[in-house]
Amino acid sequence: MESKFEPVMSRTTTLPRPSAAPTFDVDRQKVMRNTFWLLALSLLPTIAGAWVGMQFDVRPLFMAHPVATPLLMFGAMMASMFVVMRFRESAWGVVALLGFTFIAGLMLTPILSVAAGLRNGGMLVGTAAGMTAVIFFGLAGVATVTKRNFSFLGNFLGVGLLLLIVAMLANLFFQVPALHLALSAVAVLLFSGFVLYDLSNIVNGGQTNYVMATLSIYLDLYNIFVSLLNLLMAFSGQRD
Repeated sequence: MESKFEPVMSRTTTLPRPSAAPTFDVDRQKVMRNTFWLLALSLLPTIAGAWVGMQFDVRPLFMAHPVATPLLMFGAMMASMFVVMRFRESAWGVVALLGFTFIAGLMLTPILSVAAGLRNGGMLVGTAAGMTAVIFFGLAGVATVTKRNFSFLGNFLGVGLLLLIVAMLANLFFQVPALHLALSAVAVLLFSGFVLYDLSNIVNGGQTNYVMATLSIYLDLYNIFVSLLNLLMAFSGQRD
């Protein structure tokens, strides 16, 4: 959803309307602040979900059913996402969001299990997390300092996301390693664009609900992290 805030201008008067802009600025700052706090909080259930997945070792389930299991988990994430959207205007929206991030943590089990099998797996996970943080804070600086409206990226990113999902679903059946890496590289660029778009949406007043803002940015960072980890393991993973 696009929203543009424009100053009130009239040919018949030069008097400004001072009350609208300050209130609007305060609202945007509040949404940004709450989004950042909730985004930081959402890391806890994500870590908890990943830990539970590793402890119960759900990797054999993914290996036994390499197509059905990811699709089932993806369906569970989509269902929980709709719950978040349903309760976004209440405190239950925060609870639903934290539940969603727990499920997302469980979804990390397969890739973290592969990383655990590498001699430098822990370092690669940390590197991917650090690179994700650098991308986020770098783009957050661009969005908040320049205050430029990047809503024009919306259509391009939407089409790119649709094509990426179709290609990834197709690769679940064909299992082409080179295509998997290529899609991971594309995903890093695409979701970096989404981070800039979503942050710009908050800064410019296009997104006024901090639960939905957090959900959008969380998904961006989640996909960047997974894609970076895929690339790092492929090119820098050290096997025994």
